[in-house]
Amino acid sequence: MSAALLRPETLVVRDRGGGIRTRPMVTAKVGSRQMLNGVTVIDPGCAVPLHIHNCEESVLVLSGTGRAHIDGEEHDVRPRDLTWIPAGVPHFFRNVSDRDPLEIFWTYASIDATRTIVATGITTRIDEEHGER
Repeated sequence: MSAALLRPETLVVRDRGGGIRTRPMVTAKVGSRQMLNGVTVIDPGCAVPLHIHNCEESVLVLSGTGRAHIDGEEHDVRPRDLTWIPAGVPHFFRNVSDRDPLEIFWTYASIDATRTIVATGITTRIDEEHGER
């Protein structure tokens, strides 16, 4: 296994629909065996649906302003705010701006991370959502 230097501008951006775009970064594709990370951009007024994961997740706000809904509580977030979300805790991020994107850097503590949408019960692997498998 070799180390990797990633240049975000060279990595593919995946349109997830609903005003959400994700750039997977550290994945199995680059040799990771234990973690996933990347950057997601949420357009003004848009939100990721309420969901849970099968592992811990941490999210760092890079730019913009938003609201994090974590386990039933709302938190205003701004650049440099960081969350830690245990497995199984319902959460989502919403962009509260009417003009600027909300950009977040996320890390999952498992290469086998999944997302289950609370409203539908549908579970997908994070790497499959991003076309990385």
